[in-house]
Amino acid sequence: MWFKNLQIYRLPANWDMSIEKLEEQLAKKPFHPCGSQDMESRGWLSPLGNDVLVHAVGGQWLVSLGFESRLLPSSVVKQVADERAEELAEQQGYKLGRKQLKELREQITQELMPRAFTRRRRMFAWIDPVGGWLVIDASSPARAEDVLEQLRHTLDSFPLTLLRTERSPMSAMADWLAGNEAPAGFTIDQDCELRSVTEDKAAVRYVRHSLEGDEVKGHLEAGKLPTRLALTFDDRVSFVLTEKLEIKRLDFLDVVRDQIEGQAEDAEMLFNAEFALMTGELGHLLPAVVAALGGELNSDPISQAPVAPTSVPAAATAISPAAEASAVPYDPPF
Repeated sequence: MWFKNLQIYRLPANWDMSIEKLEEQLAKKPFHPCGSQDMESRGWLSPLGNDVLVHAVGGQWLVSLGFESRLLPSSVVKQVADERAEELAEQQGYKLGRKQLKELREQITQELMPRAFTRRRRMFAWIDPVGGWLVIDASSPARAEDVLEQLRHTLDSFPLTLLRTERSPMSAMADWLAGNEAPAGFTIDQDCELRSVTEDKAAVRYVRHSLEGDEVKGHLEAGKLPTRLALTFDDRVSFVLTEKLEIKRLDFLDVVRDQIEGQAEDAEMLFNAEFALMTGELGHLLPAVVAALGGELNSDPISQAPVAPTSVPAAATAISPAAEASAVPYDPPF
């Protein structure tokens, strides 16, 4: 139970929600597999695979949203519909019109739906009711929105706000790189991406490459700003901070993982130990990140409106001579 990507939101410290109440409300929208004519189904699952929808360890809550979708490519529907249309054309003596073709494709879709394969996945969300954190293990705000939307439809009250800081991550990361000095408790690692703010949107990426020296400073002086920067906190947790205040490629180092080595007697104990250790580390990391960005601003409510992901425009990417490596997207197993 280790999160890999963090989409971070805020809950009020006085949020009127008990674990019993949350369990009761989630139980109203449990996960069910797709029906014969459903393209997708979603609902709440037990994180541990038992009957409990809100898993609690040490005052920290974990919930899980399950998804099932049918895999019915439009190309397959078109192929079958075209074959059927040719047969009908031979029988009738004339080709089907546009309206008839549309109706035929809809009919074929309904016929093939029950036989289509299904794919399942799940997403986890950690709730810290005391610290006021809601953290979703998702690679982007758009994917996290699936969980937020389901929470809005499930809960009677969901006073969620965006996490905002005094300084933007982009501005702070630029200062850290320019001065070759990370904020207290952090160290700068060897991965970074810088993008130009001019119309050409040129970008350069460093992977496993020293960020000290004149090369990176030259890019900063030329107008490029950091959109990603790899950091390590307290020699215990490494991650990539993005310009959208996301935490990606989160990795708990051996000094953390070794604390539970050989202590768990079964899968449930290991799950609980990892969750407790993870939330304990994140309970130190998140406030430290906020402090490094100048502290927290009052955030705008998003409980009744979708989170609009801040997109980074496509850029012509000029790769540095440093070796490039791409992170593998994390999709938690079902």
